[in-house]
Amino acid sequence: MTSKHDPAGLKLRLAAAQRLRAVLGGEHFSPLSEKDLANGRDRALANRLVTTALVRQGQIDAMLVELLEKGLPPRSGTFEAVLRLSLAQLVFLPDIGAHSALFLAVEAVKRDPKARHLSGLMNAVLRRAQSNSARFGLMDDTLLIPEQFRAIWTKAYGAEAVESFAEALVEGAPLDLTLKDDEPELIAALGAQRLLHDSVRLLTRDRPVDALPFYAEGRWWVQDAASALPARLLAAAPGSAVLDLCAAPGGKTAQLLKAGYEVTALDNDASRLERLRANMTRLGYAPQVVLADAANYEPAQAFAGIVLDAPCSATGTFRRHPEVLWRRQPADIAGRARLQQALLTNALRCLAPGGSLVYCVCSLEPEEGEAQVDWALAALPGLELDPVRAEELPGLEQAVTSRGLVRTHPGMAPGGVAGGMDGFFVARFRRAE
Repeated sequence: MTSKHDPAGLKLRLAAAQRLRAVLGGEHFSPLSEKDLANGRDRALANRLVTTALVRQGQIDAMLVELLEKGLPPRSGTFEAVLRLSLAQLVFLPDIGAHSALFLAVEAVKRDPKARHLSGLMNAVLRRAQSNSARFGLMDDTLLIPEQFRAIWTKAYGAEAVESFAEALVEGAPLDLTLKDDEPELIAALGAQRLLHDSVRLLTRDRPVDALPFYAEGRWWVQDAASALPARLLAAAPGSAVLDLCAAPGGKTAQLLKAGYEVTALDNDASRLERLRANMTRLGYAPQVVLADAANYEPAQAFAGIVLDAPCSATGTFRRHPEVLWRRQPADIAGRARLQQALLTNALRCLAPGGSLVYCVCSLEPEEGEAQVDWALAALPGLELDPVRAEELPGLEQAVTSRGLVRTHPGMAPGGVAGGMDGFFVARFRRAE
C-alpha cells in the first residue's frame, strides 16, 4: 500500500532512473533484476522505460535540443535520466499514460537533493513536450542511428540494410536458444521455432529465462543465432583437442563440447569464468577451464582447433545494448583492432600445423572483420584462409561472401524467420602443414 508520501510507481521510477543514469555514465546495460524491484510487473515496466529511452536516444537528444534552450543543467543528479524516461513514456509509450509521466517525474527529482531545485523546470519541460508529443512521435527514424555509423554501414551494407537496422533496433532482439538435444518435443515445449541447425527462437517472451521449460535440466542455453555460427564452422578432426579463446560466458564452449571435442575454455576474467563454470554445471559439461591472457597464453601442446571470439566494439549487439551506438568512437574501434591482431598472432602460435582457426567478432565494423582478414594473411606466415562454403549455412547462404567469409547483420532472417540476428563476422583459417 502506498501513501501520499510514497506515490504508486515512484519506487519503480526511481529504480529506472538510477539504472538509466548508470548506463548514460558508461556502464553496460543490463535489465533490472529482482534485487532492484521485487514486484515482477513493476520490474517489467521499469525495464521497458529504460530500454525505450536507450533505443530512442537519438530522437530524445533532438527533443532535448528543442526543449532546453540552455541545455541540460550541470551537476543535476538524476534530472537527465528522469527527463529521458519521461520523454520516452510521453512520446513512445502512450499506453502507460501521460499523467504519470509528469507527476512521477516531478516527485522523483524532488527525492534527489541535487535535482529537487529543478522540479519546476521538469514540470515545464514535460508539459511542453506533452503538447508536442504527436509531432515528436513522427521524428525521422534516421536519428536512431548515429551519423558516424550510418555512413559506415551504408557504404558497407547499403541504405536499405541500414533502414532495416533502425527497424531492428526499435523491435528489439528475440530470444534464441541452442538446444543440447535437438528434439521436436523440446521445441514444442518451449513454444519455439526452428532457425538454423540446433538454434531455435522463442515465439513469445512472457517468462524469465530460468522459468522456461527444462532450464534446470540443462537442455538448452541462450545464444543468438549469429553467435551460434562460429563454433559450427570449426573444421577440426572429431574428438580432437580444441581451445575456446575468450570463452565466457560459455555458449561456444558448450557447442564444442556437444560436437565431441576435448575443450579448453580460456578467459582472463575470473568472475566471467565463474559464470562459465555455473553454465557448464547446469548443462552437464566439463571443459578444462583456464584463467589466462589470450594474448600470451602458452599451452603445453598445440591445439587442432581454436575458436577466437575476440573482444570488439560489439556494435552488432545494438538490439540488446543500444548504448553501444552512442558510446563507441573511432579510437575505441582502432584500439580493439590492435588487440584483435595480438590475439590472432598468439592463436596461430597455439595452433598445430594443419589446425583450424575460427576468428569472430560481434561487430559490424569492417576494421574488425574483413580488414583483419587482410592483415592476418599478410602479417602471419603460415596462416591460410579456409573459405566457408554457402552450403555449410543452409538457410543463411546470403551471409557467406564471395571470399568465403561470413557476415550477418540485424536485417537478415535466419532460416527465413523474422526477427533478425546480431551483427557478426566470421572467418575461418587453417595453419599450413
